[in-house]
Amino acid sequence: MNASVAVKYSGYLEQQDEPFCTNCNSRSPGLMKLGRDITLWGLEIGLLTMKKGEVARFVFMPGYAYGRQGCLPLIPPNATVLFEVEVLDFLDTNESDAFFELTAEQQDTFPLQKVLNVANTERQFGNYLYYKQHFEGAKDRYTKAFSILRRSPSSEAEQHQIDASKLLVLLNLSLTYLKLERPAQALVYGEKALEIDQRNAKALFRCGQACLCMREYEKSRCFLVRAQHIQPFNHEINNELKKLARYYGDYMEKEREMCRQMFASLSCSD
Repeated sequence: MNASVAVKYSGYLEQQDEPFCTNCNSRSPGLMKLGRDITLWGLEIGLLTMKKGEVARFVFMPGYAYGRQGCLPLIPPNATVLFEVEVLDFLDTNESDAFFELTAEQQDTFPLQKVLNVANTERQFGNYLYYKQHFEGAKDRYTKAFSILRRSPSSEAEQHQIDASKLLVLLNLSLTYLKLERPAQALVYGEKALEIDQRNAKALFRCGQACLCMREYEKSRCFLVRAQHIQPFNHEINNELKKLARYYGDYMEKEREMCRQMFASLSCSD
C-alpha cells in the first residue's frame, strides 16, 4: 500500500482496438504513487495483486473505473473498460513519504534505524532514476538522503551505521555529478567520501575522474595511482590512467608548441 510503482498501461473501451489512454510510447515511465498519482480504483486494487515483471489484463466495471458519469469526451457514462498492465518496478516509499511530512523537530526524534531506512529508500529511488538516465532527479534524491544523515550519533556504533549509509550516498552523488558534467561538485562529494574511508577505491577513482575533467592532471594522477594501489587489476582505474597519460601528453605537446612559437616570435623581433 502507498508504494511508488513504474508501470506500462493501456486502457481500452469495449469494441475498440485503439487505447483511449496509454503510456507505452514512453521510453521509461516514471514512478507513480498508489493513491495519489494512480487514482482509478480498479487499477489500484489490481496493481496490489501483482509482482514485479508481471503482465495482467483487468476488466473494470463502471464502479471500479469511471462511474456513472464517465469522463467525457473520451469515456462514455457507465463504461466497462479493459486495462493491460505491466509492472516494471516498485519501491515501498510509504515510510519515506511519511518522514518528509514531519517537521524538522519531529524528524530529529525519529529512531535512527527508521532514518537509515528512509535514507536507503531515497537512495534506491535515486538509483532507479539514475539507471533511467534521469540524472537531475537522481541527484535530488541522493541529496535528500544525505541531508537526513547529518544527525549527531549517540554512540560509536551509531556513527558507524550513519557513516556506512553516508558513504553509499556520497559515492552516488559524485558519480551523478560526473554524469551531469559538473566535475567540481563530483570532486567535493568524492572527497567527503574519502573523509569517511580514505582507502575507498571508488571514491579515489571518482576524484581522479573529476580532476581529469577539470584538467588538473597532477591531482588526477595522485588520486588514480592511490586507487590503483588498492585495486591493481581494476580495468576502469587502469584505463583511466591510460586516458590521463594520453591527455597529459597532448597537453604537454601543446605547451611545448606554444613555447616554440613564443621563442620564434622573439627571435624575429631581434
